[in-house]
Formats: sequence, structure tokens, C-alpha cells
Amino acid sequence: MTKPVVGFIGLGLMGSGFARRLLATGHRVTGYDISPQRLAAAAAWGVDRASSPAEVADAADVVLACVTTTAAVADVVEGPQGLLTARNVRGKVLVDHSTTEIEETRRLAAVLSERAGMRFVDAPVSGGPGAAESGTLAIMAGGGDEAVASVAPLMTNLGTFTHMGAVGAGQATKLVNQTLVLTNYCVIAEALRVAETFGIDAARIPQALGGGHAGSNLLPVMLDRMIPRDWTPKGYARQVLKDLEMLNEAARGRHLAMPMASQALTLFRMLIAQGKSELDGAAVLEVLPPGDRP
Repeated sequence: MTKPVVGFIGLGLMGSGFARRLLATGHRVTGYDISPQRLAAAAAWGVDRASSPAEVADAADVVLACVTTTAAVADVVEGPQGLLTARNVRGKVLVDHSTTEIEETRRLAAVLSERAGMRFVDAPVSGGPGAAESGTLAIMAGGGDEAVASVAPLMTNLGTFTHMGAVGAGQATKLVNQTLVLTNYCVIAEALRVAETFGIDAARIPQALGGGHAGSNLLPVMLDRMIPRDWTPKGYARQVLKDLEMLNEAARGRHLAMPMASQALTLFRMLIAQGKSELDGAAVLEVLPPGDRP
């Protein structure tokens, strides 16, 4: 069976991992990014270049997107060279892997359907660029049954794909994910300060705690960055802040108390205020001062 041609919009840290994985699993990939440098880099390892989201959609059987902000997703759809200006999108599906606002996701899905006959699946992910490239992402999807079923075989190349409900349900599930993950960035940073203050070998923490309730797949990943202070971005601190701000707004709109996430939001605001927006989110450790050594 011929594999679908995949269009990919957004070739940054995550998008590059996606595109490499799709190429490795035998798909032809047509890509676009607003950065000529990122687009050229992707072309060097096999992505066919497109000059706009519309050109991506015309060339592909299914379109995937992974961009930084809700406004960027809106531009992909409604911009001067967005999907609404494409010639050949009726019946195709846009799978949005970005982390975006729920109500705007629903609005854009309706616009695409009404004006272009294109279906929409919101499918944010968790796992980072490495998981994107290895095909081990957690993918949480919202959309109609038919649209989700049509992209499910492709998604199995990328990770574990779970249909959570109608359009917007994927983004709602990502809010749950970010509540758990991003507050844990801060908790793990606190725990490392305790370990270092009392002079134990923090590198052995995952082994020591792995069999108990404190063990998690996030703990060794974060400690591998925090212990050597390696802030090479796997995901930017500014993106963590963006997601926490979005979580805060969504919770406030429903009068939902989020004390732990609110504290994480404060810590990341402090980190960004220190001019560290381009570091990895694990750099939140730097906001917490060390304790007195014995």
C-alpha cells in the first residue's frame, strides 16, 4: 500500500523530530517553516520544501502542524498564504500537534470545515523532540470519529494515539498533562536542592526511588539535565511559561483552583524575567537558591 504524503508545518525542535520520524518510516514529507534556515536544514535531510502552508496542503494527503502559539496556528489556517487559500484541501485532515487554546481550536476547526471542507484533529503531544524522532510520543486527540480514524494509522508511527473526544478534547487533555509535568519540573528542582544540600549523590536518586511511589519517567530525564546544569533546550523555558499562562487562563475561566500550577507559573515568570527564556525548562532550578551545606 502506498503511504500518504505528509505535509508538515513548523520545523523547529519538535517539528524536526516529527519530520525525521516520518521520513524514517517511509513517508514523503513536504514541509514549511517561517524560518528559511530551519526549512533549509530540513531539506538537507530529505524534506521537500514548500513556500507556504497552502503549498504544503496542496501537495500532501494529510497535513500536520506543530507551531509555538495559538496565534501561529490561526495564521497557518487563516493567514495570507494559509490553508484557506489552498486549492486542493477538501476532504483532507489537518492534525494540529501544537499546544493551543481550546476555544480557538474549536473556532479554527469550524472555519476550516465551513470554508474549505477540511477536517481538524487537535492532537497535542508529550515526550519532547527525542520521543518525536523515536516514535514514542504520547498523542492525545480531539476530533470527529471519521477524521480521527483516518489519521490513526499514520499516528501509530509517531507514538501512542488516544482519541479523547470531540475537537478540543486533545487540548483539554494536554492541560492535564501540563499540570502534572510542569509542576513536576519545579518539584524535581526542589528535590535536587535537598539532595545537594545534604551531600548525597543525586545521580543515584532515580535508582534509589524507582521502585517506590516517587519513581517516574520524568525524574531521570530532569535530573540528567539539572545535575550538570545542562540547559541546552529540549523545550524552551518561554514555551513552558506560555503553557502555564494558558493553563492559568483556562482554569480562571472555570473558577478552578490551581495552587500548585500557580506556584510553578510564578517560578517560570521569575526565570524568564532573569533573561533565561531560551534555556531548557529544567533551568527553573536556577530560581531556587541552594541551601546551607553541612
